Amino acid sequence: MQGSDRQGARRTLSSRVSDALRAQIEAGYYAPGDKLPTEPALIDRFGFSRTVIREAIAALRADGLVESRQGAGVFVIGPRQTDPALKLFTSETDKISDIIEELELRIAIEVEAAGLAAARSSPAQEAEILAQVDNFASLVAQGGSTAEADFHFHMAIATATNNARFRTFLEHVGRRMIPRVKFRTVMGGVDPLPSRDEPILREHREIADAILARDPERAREAMRRHLVTGIKRYRSLTSWRPNQKSDGQG
Repeated sequence: MQGSDRQGARRTLSSRVSDALRAQIEAGYYAPGDKLPTEPALIDRFGFSRTVIREAIAALRADGLVESRQGAGVFVIGPRQTDPALKLFTSETDKISDIIEELELRIAIEVEAAGLAAARSSPAQEAEILAQVDNFASLVAQGGSTAEADFHFHMAIATATNNARFRTFLEHVGRRMIPRVKFRTVMGGVDPLPSRDEPILREHREIADAILARDPERAREAMRRHLVTGIKRYRSLTSWRPNQKSDGQG
C-alpha cells in the first residue's frame, strides 16, 4: 500500500501543476505558439520532482492544450476549442446512455487499432503494451486506482498501430475515455458497479497476448469483447437511481 500511496500523492502533485498551467493557458497568459518554461524552470517554480512535472505536462498534452516538439520543447496549442463537435467526449453529461454510445464508437476505432498493432508493432511497442498490463496488475494487487493504467494501455496499442491518427484520436478523447472516470461524475460520485479490475485485467491480457502472437483477427476479437463487455456493464444500470443502495465498490 505504501507504493500505492506514493503514486496517489504524486498524481495529486502533478494535478496541482497541470491545473495551474491549464488556468494560465485558458486565461491567455500563454498564447497559442508560446513555449512553456523548460522542465528545470518548472521544477524550480513548483518545487516538485521531474517525474511530477513530466506527468503534469503529459496530462496537458492528453487534453490537447500543448504539444511536445523533439529538441525544441513544449508549445501551447491553445485552450480547448469551443466547437461542439470537439466536445463529443469531454463535455459534462448526466446520461449513462452517453457512455454506452461512446463505447460503441470506440469499438469502431479500437478494434481495428488492435488488429493493426498485431500486424505492425515493433518489439519496443510490444514491450510497452506488456509493461502497461504489468502496471495494471500491480495496481490491482495493491488495491490502487487503475484508471490511469487503463488509459495508458489503450494508448500503447494506439501507438503500436504506427498510424499517428489513432493515437491523436485517443489523445483528444483523453482520460475520460475510461468509462469509470466519467461514470462516477454521471452518478454524483457513486459507483454502484462492483469492482471490475480483475475482469478488465484478464481482458487486457487477452488483447496483449493476441498482439504479441501477431494474430490480427484474434486481437480484433479480444478488443471487441473487451469493449462490448463494458457496454453490457453499463447497460445493466440504465434504470439505476442514486438513492438505490450500492452493491459493490469502485
